[in-house]
Amino acid sequence: MELPKNKKIYFASDNHLGLPDEKQSREREKFFVTWLEEVRKDAAAIYLLGDLFDFWFEYKTVVPKGFVRVLGKLAELSDAGIPITFFVGNHDLWMRDYFQRELDITVYHQPITLTVGKTRFFIGHGDGLGPGDKGYKRMKNFFTNPLSRWLFRWLHPDWGVQLGQYLSKKNKLISGEEDVKFMGEDKEWLVAYSKRKLQNEHFDYFIFGHRHLPLEIPLGENSQYINLGDWITHNTYAQFDGNRLALKTWKK
Repeated sequence: MELPKNKKIYFASDNHLGLPDEKQSREREKFFVTWLEEVRKDAAAIYLLGDLFDFWFEYKTVVPKGFVRVLGKLAELSDAGIPITFFVGNHDLWMRDYFQRELDITVYHQPITLTVGKTRFFIGHGDGLGPGDKGYKRMKNFFTNPLSRWLFRWLHPDWGVQLGQYLSKKNKLISGEEDVKFMGEDKEWLVAYSKRKLQNEHFDYFIFGHRHLPLEIPLGENSQYINLGDWITHNTYAQFDGNRLALKTWKK
């Protein structure tokens, strides 16, 4: 990918729309939409790194009610020719093809590599990577099992969505509520994962979400780990202008 002159690439993650209640979620949704409208002015591409919703399940012909403002804005930007890429997070595990078919958004279930000019990125939500998070990894294997999906799909949507929302808010293995404090560089498993990847292949930036903390950690010569934070308490995002990546806060 070549970045056109005066254009930028934007990265954001972890909105958890639907949390903690409809009123507060609606305000955060509107706030995020103002950011999407602002970045459309110079966005060459937008990467959303997962957990846009606090719970999401796609039945064959049904999706969860709500979120029309953000979905409408994403459709508008996509229709305007801005490429949007979405990475499935631990709260979006059960995405099917709604984003691809309705919004023309590319969806990835695993991290990808991206080269922009001479800059190399490794991008993903971040859940289940690295040496730790063993409890969540077991939970993820269960929820991504085809049999589990098939069984859940037979629940009436009113019951299924309500159950999913309850588990998402109450179960720490799903919600990641324990991942809200910086544990120190030596205990950050995504940092360890990035350093291990660097042993075999160079990347200028490792970009993840999931941790809900805006972090910038040097990994060695000409490489950096970036965590995007969230849109619950930090309202942070990353911006790449062709030369460097910078974490920023949306305050408008």
